[in-house]
Amino acid sequence: MGGPSAEREVSLSSGRECAAALRVAGYDVTEVILGKDRGGDVVAELSKLAPDVVFNALHGRFGEDGCVQGILEWMDLPYTHSGVLASALAMDKTRSKLALREAGLPVLESLIADADEVRSRHVMQPPYVVKPNDEGSSVGVYLIHDGANQPPQLSDAMPARVMVETYAPGREMTVAVLGDRALGVTEIITDGWYDYDAKYKPGGSRHEIPANIPAEITEACLDYAVRAHQALGCKGLSRTDFRWDETRGLAGLFLLEVNTQPGMTPTSLAPEQAAKVGIDFPALMRWMVEDALCR
Repeated sequence: MGGPSAEREVSLSSGRECAAALRVAGYDVTEVILGKDRGGDVVAELSKLAPDVVFNALHGRFGEDGCVQGILEWMDLPYTHSGVLASALAMDKTRSKLALREAGLPVLESLIADADEVRSRHVMQPPYVVKPNDEGSSVGVYLIHDGANQPPQLSDAMPARVMVETYAPGREMTVAVLGDRALGVTEIITDGWYDYDAKYKPGGSRHEIPANIPAEITEACLDYAVRAHQALGCKGLSRTDFRWDETRGLAGLFLLEVNTQPGMTPTSLAPEQAAKVGIDFPALMRWMVEDALCR
């Protein structure tokens, strides 16, 4: 847990929660906190520990993009969640969209542009969203409203090239997939944009499980999430996010992205869905460890 990404603090929170639940499930657990220097001497640390399995509680770059997965493959250590290719593919929003579109799934139109150009003019007709192509957890997300006169003033922390995506109005939904099983549909209700604080601060958002939506939309969300999980080659646990414009029916449902390392904090969505179908947090941890060991 930890690591060098913008989601370090979330990872530390996830790691603490997972370690506690793994101990309740009966495992001997050692917490390995990676520094901000792309993991530091993680090979030496894991070589010394010689674990039976590595529970990956990292988020963002290095932990979610195939890098640490490559190290663990090289060390021949079993690990939870998705492998190298699926992790790298899901983390790259543009390439994952290509794979999802090829699988017949509805994704939003987008383009990659220089950040300086995005700051200087509207590269897409508003409303649109600007975000890094390879970060998660709503880090560095800008919503440009319909009728906005000025282009967004992106912070200097944004990468040199960014994704500009058509804005999808409507309701926010998410589906966790465990193995090849969709656990349920949650609607995420906030007072505004579902940003970093809304995701991770207590009270930042309200989760309605199951979502109060038509059966047709529920079934589509469950189906799309499993198909997305399979199209990207995900393993273990993933979470797929959606937007639904109810005025357009099924045509208004769009898949936003697939998360191969969903958050495991007290306010996180995947553990809530698992609990709703009778899988408590320690049992979820046990399933993930056994899944990693049996591959």
